[in-house]
Amino acid sequence: MPAYCPYSKFQVGACLLAEDGRTFKGCNFENASYSAGICAERCAVANAVVNGARRFKAIAVVGSTAVAWPCGICLQVLREFCGPDMPVIAGAFGKGYRVRTLGELLPEGLTPEDLGVNV
Repeated sequence: MPAYCPYSKFQVGACLLAEDGRTFKGCNFENASYSAGICAERCAVANAVVNGARRFKAIAVVGSTAVAWPCGICLQVLREFCGPDMPVIAGAFGKGYRVRTLGELLPEGLTPEDLGVNV
């Protein structure tokens, strides 16, 4: 896994499936100023957006030693581009996985429609 995590040593990788069938990878990376790091999920979304993808069908997130569920910020970023029924697959390397929907993990997420925007 290409993650850069010299402080926590907890590597996370993500793979985002776009509606058009393309996949976009992401990994976590840390910084000595801890809040300047980024999660694998947002890295994958940024990679997708840079490449013109805006609608996603699923995301898989894998931690190096423990199940890596997306954090609240990542869930909100995903909700910008996905409906509440999108599968979120989370697991730990070599230890299986679990599936929840985005709506189960973020039941009251803010959407573009809540702000009167149709994207």
